Amino acid sequence: MHKTSAAPLSVVYAGLIVYASLYPFADWRDQGILPWAFLSAPFPKYWTGFDVAVNVAGYVPLGFLLALTASRTGRAPYAVGLATLVGVVLSLGMESLQGYLPVRVPSNVDLGLNGLGAWIGAALAWAMEKLGVIAHWSRFRSRWFVADARGALVLLALWPLALLFPAAVPFGLGQVLERLEAALVAALADTPFLEWLPVRDIELQPLVPGMELVCVALGVLIPCLLGFFVIPSVGRRAWFAFMLFVAGMGVTALSAALSFGPEHAWAWFSLPVKLGLIGAGTLACVMLWLPRRAVLALVLLALGIYLSLLNQSPASPYFEQTLSDWEQGRFIRFHGLAQWLGWLWPYAALVYLLILVGDAAPKKLESAT
Repeated sequence: MHKTSAAPLSVVYAGLIVYASLYPFADWRDQGILPWAFLSAPFPKYWTGFDVAVNVAGYVPLGFLLALTASRTGRAPYAVGLATLVGVVLSLGMESLQGYLPVRVPSNVDLGLNGLGAWIGAALAWAMEKLGVIAHWSRFRSRWFVADARGALVLLALWPLALLFPAAVPFGLGQVLERLEAALVAALADTPFLEWLPVRDIELQPLVPGMELVCVALGVLIPCLLGFFVIPSVGRRAWFAFMLFVAGMGVTALSAALSFGPEHAWAWFSLPVKLGLIGAGTLACVMLWLPRRAVLALVLLALGIYLSLLNQSPASPYFEQTLSDWEQGRFIRFHGLAQWLGWLWPYAALVYLLILVGDAAPKKLESAT
């Protein structure tokens, strides 16, 4: 039995499926129909290849992660069956609940396709285990990373996915203050508690190019330092930083292509962004030799500055229009999956690092005594 990053990743991914399946969580109503009545309904007459592909592909990662978790925790003989069963049960719950949402239509075809996706993912994990691919990854992980790197690896695996959702500032994750304020005002409307909310004397101001440069640099440097914290070798840190920069730029270009069209994939690559990336690369090179304790302190400092700067600026009206495009049509299937990651990734990283600091303090005190 082994500790595996697949376990927390499967929980995160299942939560994202729940959000994507039930978004926008509004106008719930009871139609007087049994939640599972869709199981015996006729097959829908109209469907598209896109719908089929999305319903299958959406559950493949879940099946893969669940089967991998089962294999690494002593349940290898039942891994494929357990992962498929969990995927089907989750899909059945989501389809049943969609009957209470006016903008969702439960479908027995979707249930079957989701189950097929979970089975494909589980079978892929089983095949990779049998072929030794998973064992090769375990050896690779033991060479590259410290023993207790699971939390950091989960965060690093989620970072590119978080970048898929369009951001007002490239690599600007965690910009939630404006939306949080609006949600609080809406929730406390017509109540005396509305007066308790602080009122800003000055509206949020857009970031000047210099501050955008800083946010871009920190947005890339933070996951880079997170990797440095769990990679002890200087040479491997350098390779990791290079791959992270390539992945971050590639995913950001993909996000722009999905939002504005392929011809605008690199429209975000402005002068402040270029200078920010150069600055982040330079700092990453300087920090290659830092000890883990110094890396931990720097990444916490960087997170504090990063979130403070981003949340002092508003989203532009043009950016708001982009978000409305994601929240409609085909993008709605990816809306919840990427949006919550983009909002919460820096805060999850902050909590993870603070937990590490909290665990290290008693050990340090014990060693000193």
